[in-house]
Amino acid sequence: MGDGMSDRDEAFAEYFAARSGSMRATAYLLCGDWHRAADLVQTTFTKLYLRWNKVQRQESLDPYVRQVMIRTFIDEGRWGWWRRERPHDTTIERPAPPGAPVEDRLMLLRALAEVPPRQRAVLVLRYWQDLSVEETAAALGTTTGTVKSQAARGLATLRAVIGAPVPAE
Repeated sequence: MGDGMSDRDEAFAEYFAARSGSMRATAYLLCGDWHRAADLVQTTFTKLYLRWNKVQRQESLDPYVRQVMIRTFIDEGRWGWWRRERPHDTTIERPAPPGAPVEDRLMLLRALAEVPPRQRAVLVLRYWQDLSVEETAAALGTTTGTVKSQAARGLATLRAVIGAPVPAE
């Protein structure tokens, strides 16, 4: 440790280096702006650092970090900043996934920006992070029933914004 970095700081730096990129991608889907996504990740990792001695012993830090990020996003969303920026106002830095035309991806990102924060968080966790209903509920600190209803409402909002027909129930 000749560089003056403690074991705690080194462990945190390693975790940050390994996970901050994927967390930033998730944050972008939540807020629709790369700069705000970077701010959200920075805030999340600052909160993590402050609790690092307690949480680094957990089997998996990812669920905890995801929960902190989602809750921070929802709390900040109450202030309204997430509505000021739209995905079409930013430069898309990531390539489209294989097989997905860029126009479709941009349309989906614009539509996602129209979904209320909690519903958007559910959609991102369920369909981008591929979490189960139970894992999503744990990340949001809510029930599985709420996750299911928020997902249904969020998908309905996406369909309405995109102009896709809503299936009859």
